[in-house]
Amino acid sequence: MNTDISSEDLRARILHQDYNLLILDKPAGLAVHGGPQTPVHLEDMLEALCLGKPQRPRLAHRLDRDTAGCLLLARHDKALVRLNKLFTAGQVKKTYWAVVTGGPAEDAGHIEMALTKVSTKEDGWRMIADPVAGRPAVTDWRVLGRGVGMTWLELSPQTGRTHQIRVHCASGLGCPIIGDPVYGPSPTRPLHLLARAIAVPYWVERPPVTAEAPPPPHMLEALRACGWSTP
Repeated sequence: MNTDISSEDLRARILHQDYNLLILDKPAGLAVHGGPQTPVHLEDMLEALCLGKPQRPRLAHRLDRDTAGCLLLARHDKALVRLNKLFTAGQVKKTYWAVVTGGPAEDAGHIEMALTKVSTKEDGWRMIADPVAGRPAVTDWRVLGRGVGMTWLELSPQTGRTHQIRVHCASGLGCPIIGDPVYGPSPTRPLHLLARAIAVPYWVERPPVTAEAPPPPHMLEALRACGWSTP
């Protein structure tokens, strides 16, 4: 997937902006952090999001490279401390959309499946279910639509483990996300996972800061096949 993105393109993907926070619609294929295999990444582009402030915004959480959608940034150090406390307390609410292969028989459910990281020769590492060594991971889910051989799910993680939704879909529901190169069959399309919405109770006495990301182009065909229509 092409990850070329200009400063103007990045600013055009801002979903919410205030004195403390930015919420960005991160494109699929763009890594958040750098590494040996990721010379192009968002952290190198944050100067474009200063927007009149003297310091670059700071990442308050992360998304997998292949996941599109809502990414939260702090615009100053005090905001980052505040957001870290909210995430630690489980008060930031995140909602994901996924299109999975096959589909669960039920229309809604709750997954509790502890996860741990293991080393592999093929991928370097992956997350697996491990009730003994794993850290608790909880996801609520419901069906939003069904198509031929696929299902559109809404997922609400109650914990923030690495690859939580991907493993819970593949191992908990038996329905890997379409295009998942690690937890599903060999992908023929990009990962069909979207960080659809986020709600941040930044101020105690005010309503949460909210944002909603549109589905990326590569998910549109599958979503429409499952009954989604553009508002």
